[in-house]
Amino acid sequence: MSKYLHNPMSRRGFCLCCVVAGGFAATGGWLTPSEAFAEARNLVDVFRDEAAKAEIRVHKVRSGISVLEGSGGNIAVLTGRDGKTFVDAGITGTRRRILEAANSLGHQPITTLINTHWHFDHTDGNEWLSTEGAAIIAHNNTHKHMLSAQRVEDWDFNFPSSPLAAIPTDAFAESKILKADGQNIQLKHYGNAHTDSDISVFFEQANTLHCGDTFWNGLYPFIDYSTGGNIDGMIAAANANLAMANGDTAVISGHGKPVGTRAELMEYRDMLVGIRDNVFNLKSQGLTLDRIVSARPTEKYDQKWGKAVISPAFFTKLVFEGV
Repeated sequence: MSKYLHNPMSRRGFCLCCVVAGGFAATGGWLTPSEAFAEARNLVDVFRDEAAKAEIRVHKVRSGISVLEGSGGNIAVLTGRDGKTFVDAGITGTRRRILEAANSLGHQPITTLINTHWHFDHTDGNEWLSTEGAAIIAHNNTHKHMLSAQRVEDWDFNFPSSPLAAIPTDAFAESKILKADGQNIQLKHYGNAHTDSDISVFFEQANTLHCGDTFWNGLYPFIDYSTGGNIDGMIAAANANLAMANGDTAVISGHGKPVGTRAELMEYRDMLVGIRDNVFNLKSQGLTLDRIVSARPTEKYDQKWGKAVISPAFFTKLVFEGV
């Protein structure tokens, strides 16, 4: 078991990359990933079972855009005369509740699904959304990762390839523009950030930006080095988000508070930069990871960002990997 992962969290905002809810009932507290793998013969099945019980909260944003919170990553839904456009798919076990929440916004069919990146808590619902009639759009690297088995070292988990129906049918390299319900929807690859497959989704006329997992609002983020993520790329993505946003932009996060502001994006970017610089300076002095963790380079930020599942110690480890 990694000593860097011990930290409890509430059910609100849980995600696969961090913890398995099934361990909660067994132990009376949230498990670290390593503990969860020891408890669960099949992590994905346990998580799907638990997700089936999740409450889905609906947050109306503007111009027909809403956020569905509670099924893995935060899901955006654009509802209008052209049907429904989903941004991310959540966990399969929440299918019924997701449909109920989406139908509360209108009974238009689901026509389009955009994946912000490949991770399970954002793409597990791809298959059922495809059966609902959604065309699936994503970056080339999301397509690549879902076609083959993937290992995420920091989760100590091997993911099998996805069912064919779950694979994006429209993949792009750098950018793409969709049109739906009077919106120009701008898709843009960040480069390597949280993973190598992250894209932003900007609803131009609604001035609403979905950042995927390049923005965790009020939480330290996970960075997946196994599939191309790195701390400098996360900072670059945060700067790209700031460049796209203005004072009136509604900013949708991948995890944490679902709808935020440019000011919150800036605070998040500044936190990433501050901790990155602290860890870099300590590592440059030749300190080991254990000594850097003991020096508490995140201390200034822990009160706001460090109370959820990515603990200060674990986030220090993630930053250390990339500097």
